[in-house]
Amino acid sequence: MHTVMRIYNGAPQLANELAARGNEVKNLISTVPGFIAYYLVRTDEGAVSITVCDTLAGCDESTSRAADWLRTNLPNLKMNPPQVLSGELALRFANYNTASV
Repeated sequence: MHTVMRIYNGAPQLANELAARGNEVKNLISTVPGFIAYYLVRTDEGAVSITVCDTLAGCDESTSRAADWLRTNLPNLKMNPPQVLSGELALRFANYNTASV
C-alpha cells in the first residue's frame, strides 16, 4: 500500500471549502484505481490531505486529480503549491468504532 500527503499552506479556508464540497471530493478521489482511504486534516495554515491506495500509481493519480479539481473548482483560492510527500505504508491500524467524524 502507498500513501500520499498533500500539505496545503497559505489557505486557511481550504479545509472548510473541501468539507463543504465533501461529496464532490469523495466522488473524485474514491474512484481512483486501488483507492483505500482519504482523510482531510484542518490546520492553522490550510489543510493536509492523506490518500491511501494499493499502488503508487493510484496515489499519483489522486494528486493529479486533486490539482485539476482545485484549479477548476476553486480558482480564486489563493494558496501556495502543496508540498507532496509519498511513500509505502509501513504500519496501519484504526479503531473506527470510536470515530466521530
